Amino acid sequence: MKTTDRFNSLPVYLLATIPQKKRDLIARGMDVIDLGAGDADLAAPPAAVAALKAAADEPTMSRYGFGLGLPAFRDAVASWMSKRFGHSFDPLKEIVPLIGSKEGIAHLSFAFMQKGDVAIIPDPGYLAYLGGTLLSEGEPYLYPITPRTNFLVDLDEVPADVLKRTKLLFLNYPNNPTAAIAPMEYLEKVVRRCKELGIILVYDNAYSEMTFDGYVAPSIFDVPGARDVAIEFHSLSKTYNMTGWRCGWACGNPEVIGALAKVKSYLDTGQFMAVQKAGIAALESWASWVPGNVAVFKERRDAAVAAFRTNGFDIAEAPKASMYLWVPLPKHIPSMAFHERLMEQEGVIVLAGSALGAGGEGFFRISFITSPARIAEAAARAGKVLKSFGEG
Repeated sequence: MKTTDRFNSLPVYLLATIPQKKRDLIARGMDVIDLGAGDADLAAPPAAVAALKAAADEPTMSRYGFGLGLPAFRDAVASWMSKRFGHSFDPLKEIVPLIGSKEGIAHLSFAFMQKGDVAIIPDPGYLAYLGGTLLSEGEPYLYPITPRTNFLVDLDEVPADVLKRTKLLFLNYPNNPTAAIAPMEYLEKVVRRCKELGIILVYDNAYSEMTFDGYVAPSIFDVPGARDVAIEFHSLSKTYNMTGWRCGWACGNPEVIGALAKVKSYLDTGQFMAVQKAGIAALESWASWVPGNVAVFKERRDAAVAAFRTNGFDIAEAPKASMYLWVPLPKHIPSMAFHERLMEQEGVIVLAGSALGAGGEGFFRISFITSPARIAEAAARAGKVLKSFGEG
């Protein structure tokens, strides 16, 4: 059976292959420590769990939600955006519920990309940006985010002929996988340039609440004029340990929101409304529950930084946000080779930087998804593998 060119252009999604590899390692009797996916071993807010249980008993919650979904969820999102960032959004025209932010991010390209159009994508970056672009037959322009630019995308370095064809710019700060943050003056410049060039700014803010040491992540809408060009994506996955629940939203420019909603009307018939009911409870627990959860991740971050430094890895400073540590490797060690040797010989799963794009070569990512003690053990095993490569 012949598949399409756009399907064949998709790279292997490494994270999707890891669960089976992990099962194989466990079957071999290995003590596996998984620091790969951003999927913590922590519980969701009790209020969300209770709300889901109660809603599952309501027959009306099992009906089609369609695009509208549960109106109260839209209201809760609008209330939270106002409380957290101070920005008002029309629940019906400027917010769209998503079955996790990933599907919305990928599906947005279907409304705005076609052959000849360009999407500027950070490299390395979340592969949903690339997947949506390729499946809509758009052309990805992969901008390498490296320490040279503080892991920021500099539009002034993108060729003029590419900028003329660009329809979407994907940005994600706090960043996955590098944990970088973006200064406000940088975001102001990006919004200004997008307005000048007629580019839609797709701002993935999934880690806005996972911040440390007094840092508070902004919304792109903190920048004056951003509503003219931007759409912002949020998720309950990381903040509330609800990765498998698949609950998120997008908000922003009503034309862009409307286009995404129309695409979704052909691709899904809405989320299980009991999950949206649980999402309301999660958002309402933000002030009381999230700080304690973030404190757990801070403890894990501190343990990871200390342990990987102790075992020979060059980590300049602790990240101020996200649930990741972006660890540099010596120049003679390919990231995929390190990932495979560490997994096969020591049972430790990390994510090779090159799996997230060629720009990620020379790094690997760990996630703060298990206890400090297990992270320390993983770092010790990683140090053994690092030494096994020698000095090059």
